[in-house]
Formats: sequence, structure tokens, C-alpha cells
Amino acid sequence: MLQLILGGARSGKSRLAEKLASESGLEVIYIATSQPLDGEMNQRVALHRQRRPDSWGLVEEPLELTKVLKQSAGPGRCLLVDCLTLWLTNLLMLEDPQRLAQERDALLDCLAELPGEIIFVSNETGLGVVPLGELTRRYVDEAGWLHQALAERCQRVVFTVAGLPMTLKGSAL
Repeated sequence: MLQLILGGARSGKSRLAEKLASESGLEVIYIATSQPLDGEMNQRVALHRQRRPDSWGLVEEPLELTKVLKQSAGPGRCLLVDCLTLWLTNLLMLEDPQRLAQERDALLDCLAELPGEIIFVSNETGLGVVPLGELTRRYVDEAGWLHQALAERCQRVVFTVAGLPMTLKGSAL
């Protein structure tokens, strides 16, 4: 089963995804895409680490998400990917302008083949004002297109607001 959990900053999306992973009864592997490059991001990563059970596996991969998914997915296993918008940012910041399209297309192409359960977490950034800069507008556009393509492929899509899940597609929580 593929699930996409969307929401704004501090909406409760990661906490919900962690709850669903725990309740799955499956072996859980947490796939972290962040690159903690400053003190504030280090604090965020530390908070996420504190919440996760020690029994969960961890893979930290900022760029090659498809490769990690293919290596880690399996029957009886739940992969929790947190988060897609950080992964997207990492790819946008590379000097190779083609890399984002290559990695995104590879991700979308492999989803139907992956066994087990996969939960994707991502920030919904398209609800606010249109950003002024070219890079931030491209980021919002790319995130929106990625979310649309993923939502099409996922069996369940949930939007979180103030810690409350709203099921947009699939069975209600």
C-alpha cells in the first residue's frame, strides 16, 4: 500500500505517519532525506529521532531515494519516507539541472513494483502566496506536480491540519 501524508509546517504529518507505521505491525525502516546543515535543522532532526522507536531501521539518503526504496522495500516491511519536499530541495540545489527530473521520474516509475507498505510525508507548500523568487516558485511548482503524480499512484492520501487527518483518497483513518 502506498500512502501520501501532506500538510503544512508543524501540521502533525510526520507524527501521523509515524503512528501509521507503528500500527502497521510491520518492520519499519525510516528513510530520512534531510541534510542537517545548520543548528536549527539539527534540532528538528533530533526531535524526530527522539520520537522514533529504537527498533526502527534508519536510512539517511538526501538524493537517491529510488535506489533506497528498491533496496529496502519488501513484504512485511513498512518504509516511512520523511520528507519528499526536503528531497526535492536537495535535488533543486544541485548544479545538474536534469537530476531532479531523472530522480522524480525514477521514483514515479518504480512505485508500482515496490512490495510492502510505503508512507510518504511531504509539505504542502502551494496554499500560500506565490513566492517572489524564481527558485522558490520552481520549488512550489515542482512540489505540486510531484504531489499530484504521487497522489494518483497512492491508495491513500491524507492532508493534516492542526494534527487532524483529513482523508482525501482511500479509506478513512
